[in-house]
Amino acid sequence: MAQEPVTVWARPERGARGPAAVHSRAELTAVAVELADRNGLSAVSMRQVAKALGVGQASLYRYISGREDLLDLMTDAAAGEIDLDVPLSGDPVADLAALAARTRTVHLRHHWLSDIPPEPLRLGPRSLDYLEYALRAMAAVHLPGQTKMEIVALMNALISQFARAELQVSRANTDRQAAQAAYLSETAAKGDHPHVAAAMADHTEAGPAESPHTLFERAMHRVLTGLVAPSPS
Repeated sequence: MAQEPVTVWARPERGARGPAAVHSRAELTAVAVELADRNGLSAVSMRQVAKALGVGQASLYRYISGREDLLDLMTDAAAGEIDLDVPLSGDPVADLAALAARTRTVHLRHHWLSDIPPEPLRLGPRSLDYLEYALRAMAAVHLPGQTKMEIVALMNALISQFARAELQVSRANTDRQAAQAAYLSETAAKGDHPHVAAAMADHTEAGPAESPHTLFERAMHRVLTGLVAPSPS
């Protein structure tokens, strides 16, 4: 009879069979994070982690069941880098926006986070601490718990997309970007897209381009204001 799947958090730290374990999940996680930081998420495999630790690949199965466990451990380790000791102000939008800014910093530090396949229940101990903090920030908001959970999920999705876009822009070919901007400006100016042209004119008149950090904070605050506001009865 097949065994029920068990999350990595519900299994013992080390398997009971075979030789005594000489490493820990924390060590495996640190190696996996280092590999991903250096070469991207595709560089993380059971074989590469074992190689970095100087052990046989089979020995890793005393700690984890496979690569998905590694992704769970890596994601939770990154969540542990988000400062949750910041006191809440009582303003849910401001508190969530500040949490989002701190989370964005971690995403930019670990560029592979945006490549982790999204799973609503990919929650380890430190990820649960993060969720608890975000929900506590909304404790006084008169919305159903499920709606609050959805707000946190949407906030995290936006953080991931902003970080991904920012990282891609930093690596982009500047000549290609200039050509794309020129094409957009010239096409909009022909008159077939008057609303696009007006929006671009407003953007140009607004002055120098905002920094990614400023743009993120402004956009996140605007989005969260709409999400946290109670729905009309």
